[in-house]
Amino acid sequence: MRTHTAERATRRRKRHMRIRRKVSGTSDKPRLSIFRSLNHIFAQLIDDSAGQTLVSASTLSKEVRESVSGKPRKEASKAVGVLLAERAKAKGIEHVKFDRGGYLYHGRVRALAEGAREGGLKF
Repeated sequence: MRTHTAERATRRRKRHMRIRRKVSGTSDKPRLSIFRSLNHIFAQLIDDSAGQTLVSASTLSKEVRESVSGKPRKEASKAVGVLLAERAKAKGIEHVKFDRGGYLYHGRVRALAEGAREGGLKF
């Protein structure tokens, strides 16, 4: 018997696979992939053609952890987006394809996207 949480995770994985069939990153336009756990959020820019991560940031990154300790998770997510954009700019990446990972474009996912846009990334 499945629990409610297991069913929710299964539905998210199905949505994510549907999105992944359509969204694929390249070296000039990598995929901005998001993973959200209960307490943290992780983002990476991935070149799917080469199969490698170009840039990554998360709430566990030293810069973010120090600046947002004790603040709401939405603010931390926005800081992750800004940090990811800074790291991408340093590598010469400006345009990305957004992969919300099967999560709703709402709350922390939206905050991360807005932070990345503020940092200079274009979706």
